[in-house]
Amino acid sequence: MSLALYGIGVSKGVAIGNVYIISHEPLEISEYCLSEEHLGEEVARFETALAVASEQLRHIRDRVPTDRTVDIAAFIDAHLLMLEDGLLTKAPIDLIYEHQCNAEWALKMQCENLVQRFEAIEDPYLQARKEDVKHVVTRIQRILRGSPDPTFDFAEANLANTIILADDLSPADTILMQHHGITAFATEYGGVTSHTAILARSLGIPAIVGLRRARPYIQPNEIVIVDGTRGVILANPDQRTLSDYRRQQKEDKSYRTGLIKTKSVPAKTLNGTPISLHVNIEFPEDMPAVERVGGQGIGLYRTEFLFMNRQEPPDEEEHLDAYKRVIQALKGKPVTIRTLDLGADKQVVDSRFHEGSIVTNPALGLRAVRLCLKEQQLFKPQLRAILRASALGKVQMMIPMVCELSEILQVKKIIAEIRTELRQKSLEFDPNMPFGIMVEVPAMAICTDLIVPYIDFLSIGTNDLIQYTLAIDRSDEAVNYLYNPSHPAVLRLIKMSLEAANKANKPISMCGEMASDSRYVRLLLGLGLRSFSVNPESYLEIKQIINDSNINGLKHFTKKILETNSQDDIAELLEAMNA
Repeated sequence: MSLALYGIGVSKGVAIGNVYIISHEPLEISEYCLSEEHLGEEVARFETALAVASEQLRHIRDRVPTDRTVDIAAFIDAHLLMLEDGLLTKAPIDLIYEHQCNAEWALKMQCENLVQRFEAIEDPYLQARKEDVKHVVTRIQRILRGSPDPTFDFAEANLANTIILADDLSPADTILMQHHGITAFATEYGGVTSHTAILARSLGIPAIVGLRRARPYIQPNEIVIVDGTRGVILANPDQRTLSDYRRQQKEDKSYRTGLIKTKSVPAKTLNGTPISLHVNIEFPEDMPAVERVGGQGIGLYRTEFLFMNRQEPPDEEEHLDAYKRVIQALKGKPVTIRTLDLGADKQVVDSRFHEGSIVTNPALGLRAVRLCLKEQQLFKPQLRAILRASALGKVQMMIPMVCELSEILQVKKIIAEIRTELRQKSLEFDPNMPFGIMVEVPAMAICTDLIVPYIDFLSIGTNDLIQYTLAIDRSDEAVNYLYNPSHPAVLRLIKMSLEAANKANKPISMCGEMASDSRYVRLLLGLGLRSFSVNPESYLEIKQIINDSNINGLKHFTKKILETNSQDDIAELLEAMNA
């Protein structure tokens, strides 16, 4: 019998395939006593588990492709070194003899001891190593128990044409997932604009989040249907349902194929208004997707993924190499490089750049430009690399999460100092490289008119702007139903920013997910937006909507929507506008 489970669709489309289930839940470890004559056997069992763990990690490392943008091999090497450390190889053996206990329990006691030691260290970097200890210990314990490792071994698993079902996936997980040919994923947690959801849309694969307690009802390798448009996953579908969804897949493929005709035509409304339409990317490997849709430039290059899944932050040359690859692929087209936006749902392995204490609400804490200004050893190599990259093509620099003028002035002061250093070293850069900010904090939207004299351009980041305006955590499934791009307060803030930028004759675009959502394109045009930056998979659809729109006919609907406080009425007006 078919089973339907409902969540939140975050990436459109239909996928059919066998499910691969991932769990990050901790192991339950029990203690049992051993007689003295069996202690030697227990030690041998423990040493065998160490050898197997080492063999597994070496096998995984050897299969990691060398062209990854994140240093996965270095991450694995760090775990291999721990498997050679006496604190994990000899101390548990002493505990086995001392307590006459099983190896799993001895390892658990030693792990707790090590974690306590790390937590007592003031250096945040060393504190963070406790997570590596936990990962390594969990691997050994699974081997001791004979349990399969449900953790996602990306470099080892054969996941082509599978559908991933997990409790949750980190952005780093999703990055590593992209080269495996999976067809869709569904998670029990997460929100519409979590970075994992954004990556799913960028990859063009159907995805659902917020499927509470889905895993107990679905068996590994079971055939499932993921309907990312409706937000439903169907387990054990009957033949009639399978046939219906396969027909939908064909129709969607036909529609996507039809969009190709828009690739070679400019983005221009029916009444002749030209629209700037650029693409959002995560890393250089996205450039083939940009070329495939005929993207006319990069409106948002998110750079924080250079920092993911690694022990050390990237240096200046690694930054420069990544930017150079994008600039060369663009062949003279523009690129806007956003400085790193770490924090909130994007964390790094290297935690030297985080406070040691637990952060209650990381979205409101030390993230993005705040983190960069505090930890300038993290920030300056990136700024130097962006400045040097500006000599190679049309480059703009954009700063995220700005909330007051002092942050802009601090960043510009650092940039001025770096320019002096580069001149002294005879390194080339564009002295007139445009400098801009993200409008994603309500304070910036309200004060756009006060900020524009100090910057060259702006870009509206709706993901955070909506979250902060409506006071909801967009990654919290308990409240993310309140996440609403068409809320009157959000629309008014967007309009304020557009009007202030246009009055000052400063370019302003939108790179947030709202710009990639086909439901809001005409509304944004009616509000006055003339520059969009969208994910590659949405690019042609957004262009088609723009080319089929008449701005003069949209102003009437936009005016009514701005004067309406009923969400039902706004939904009806949006439907009429898009008809």
